Amino acid sequence: MPAFSFHQGLRSACRHQWAKGLLFCLYGLPLASLAIGIWQETLGANPAEFLIRATGDWTLRALCLVMAVTPMRIVFGLPELARFRRMAGVFTWFYASLHLLCYSWFDMDWSLVDIALDLAKRPFILVGFAAWLILLTLGATSFNAAIRWMGARRWQALHRSAYAAAVLGVLHFFWMRAAKQNFVEVAVYALILSALLGWRAWRAWWRPA
Repeated sequence: MPAFSFHQGLRSACRHQWAKGLLFCLYGLPLASLAIGIWQETLGANPAEFLIRATGDWTLRALCLVMAVTPMRIVFGLPELARFRRMAGVFTWFYASLHLLCYSWFDMDWSLVDIALDLAKRPFILVGFAAWLILLTLGATSFNAAIRWMGARRWQALHRSAYAAAVLGVLHFFWMRAAKQNFVEVAVYALILSALLGWRAWRAWWRPA
């Protein structure tokens, strides 16, 4: 009975309007933390590098969270979680855009020529940019009007490319860390992504006897 009551309470909480407001605040916490760090000058000896790395880390975390919505909704019997998926996806694109913005500003000084040369010279930059383009496409089609225009089936097929963005994001992180031979965090994200992809594959191919 207690477990049932907790489950019902969780479902009820997810249905409330304030739940989206709470999620919005939670997704805004990393940005607020970075802003406070800039204001108080507590981002270390190289604030620019810290901001680039931090926004990249939060992008990967947000990607993992948005892809976990459907498995959590099905496994834990919480259909109400579906109403948070769009906001989670938009925030993922937002942090990816912040990451790109910090790179373009601090590393490239807004030089389009230098950015183009960097894309051609360093594969991990190209892979990261490709992931951002996918997220941009998903963000631009995250509205009800886009669903009506594309049709639900094509819209769902397009938004499955979030997994491709996650794979590219982890690959981007792997190549970036390869120079320092530091793969611990990469392994964590890779394991999370593998679990989520594995769940999807199992659900797609497994058939009851």
